[in-house]
Order: sequence, then structure tokens, then C-alpha cells
Amino acid sequence: MRIESYSQVQSLYKTSRTYGTQKVSAGNAIADKVSISSIGKDMKTAKDTLAATPDVRTDLVDSVKSRVRDGSYNVSAGSFADKLLQKYQELG
Repeated sequence: MRIESYSQVQSLYKTSRTYGTQKVSAGNAIADKVSISSIGKDMKTAKDTLAATPDVRTDLVDSVKSRVRDGSYNVSAGSFADKLLQKYQELG
């Protein structure tokens, strides 16, 4: 096995290429532009607002929790049944 032959083969692939470059004058400068529509801006605002709001409204949850603990949280069966039936009819 000849190690010298490897370095000879490797030198064949070490070709230096020169690539042409163009100089751009200040008057011919090309700049990239990005424009975002008003709908896109509104969507970004809504997304940021949604990300900033908590998933759980702790003020309401704490109120219900305390009423359940105290035993003062009562739901009438008739009211619950009416709302359940109404929701069922809305869905189809």
C-alpha cells in the first residue's frame, strides 16, 4: 500500500477556482423588501395578545372553588337540564 499515491490523488482534486464578482455602484444597489399586509399585522397582534392572556381565569375559578368549599354553590337540576337540552338542539 502506497500512501504517497493518496496524496497525489488528493492534489488532483485541490483545484482552485476563481469566481467572477461584480461590483455594484451605489446608484444600482438592489435591496430586498418585505411588506406585511394589514391582515397579517392584525393576526400578529391577536396572536401576541392571546399568548399574553392566561389559560385559566383564576378570579372566576377561585370564586367557584370557595363557594363549593363553603357549600353555598347550588345548581338547580331544572336549569341544568334546560341548558343541556338547549345546547343539544343547537348542535343538531
